[in-house]
Amino acid sequence: MLFSYKAKLKTGEIIESVMEATNRFTLAHELRSRELKPLSINQKKQNLNFLSFFGNFFSKVSVEELIIFTKNLSGMLRAGLSLYRALSVLQKQTKNAFLNKILISLGNDINSGGTLSSGLAKFPNIFSSLFISMTRAGEESGNLANALSDIGMNLEKSHSLNKKIHGALIYPGVILSAMVVIGVLMFAFVVPTLANTFKELGVTLPLSTRIIIAFGNFFSDNLILTFVFLIMGVLGLVSLARAKFTTRYVDFLIVRLPLIGTLVKELNTARTTRTMSSLLLSGVSITRAVEITQDVVQNMYYKKVLNQAKLFIERGAPFSEAFRANPDLFPVMMSEMIQVGEETGKLSDMLLQVALFYEEEIENKTKNLSIIIEPILMVLIGAGVGFFAISMISPLYSILGNIN
Repeated sequence: MLFSYKAKLKTGEIIESVMEATNRFTLAHELRSRELKPLSINQKKQNLNFLSFFGNFFSKVSVEELIIFTKNLSGMLRAGLSLYRALSVLQKQTKNAFLNKILISLGNDINSGGTLSSGLAKFPNIFSSLFISMTRAGEESGNLANALSDIGMNLEKSHSLNKKIHGALIYPGVILSAMVVIGVLMFAFVVPTLANTFKELGVTLPLSTRIIIAFGNFFSDNLILTFVFLIMGVLGLVSLARAKFTTRYVDFLIVRLPLIGTLVKELNTARTTRTMSSLLLSGVSITRAVEITQDVVQNMYYKKVLNQAKLFIERGAPFSEAFRANPDLFPVMMSEMIQVGEETGKLSDMLLQVALFYEEEIENKTKNLSIIIEPILMVLIGAGVGFFAISMISPLYSILGNIN
């Protein structure tokens, strides 16, 4: 059962929180064992209907909520609040039921003498290894508030870049989807009408027209089935792209696609350098920083390069050589800047400079991506419409020729 309680600390401070226990007496005993004096204990009502269960089952914490969590927690710690009290305040403020449970768990861990990083590690699907490692480094250095602020800034920057890339790709995606739907409807309703006209007039049809009419008859007879197949095809392609056995080929292809490939390379470069810079500034060892960065990047080929970099470090060799050996994935500028950082002892600063440079490049390219893609789409759409028009109009010219 879930109970809300109010208790007094040794210092006289009154705290309020929530905890699970079998009954009130068990909870009271647990609070006293933690040197807390229970003032009031009340059982919380829990909604066990189907909808609440279904909502909790699929509940998650969004990136925006994580950003707010880290920034608010950092701000309260800087203001002088204890970690436990700061978590209690956040727990009262949040409207996300799942995040609320996480904050209760974190508060209980802190109250039991645990650390924030160990509490976060209980939720690996919510808090990444980067998040946990930077928090742990902040705890060990005594700069938890600064570490949380850096985590929030990194999350915000990464989320902003992802939103810009997705936003740039939404426009062509919507246009293509609309053209497919319009095309199917044209084939299903317009083509069969024209086909009947040609049949009544006994016109000899060219190959292109016969192909279009064949598709039109199929779509007209199986319109619902066609849309079902289209939806299943899209879902199947997405599932196939995410399947483990196709990851190698998808990752290989995506960095070599025109326009998109360059953007993916720069995104991985920015993500790699910013992650490593943040970890090194937090006090994480370079070997551990490389290991965590491997988890952050998604493309398996970039993971392999980072694994090579780790082996270089373990052998005592400059790890910039691993990036220099893979210019098709990481730009030459990155390996040169890393080498300068290794030689001057300012590796984290150099990595941050690389990250800032490529983040700006990504922002500029995403702004221009729609401008570049739009004429390409217009050419493709024009070619399709032109083929359709010529195929359906050419029989009409032959009819007019026979009349004359």
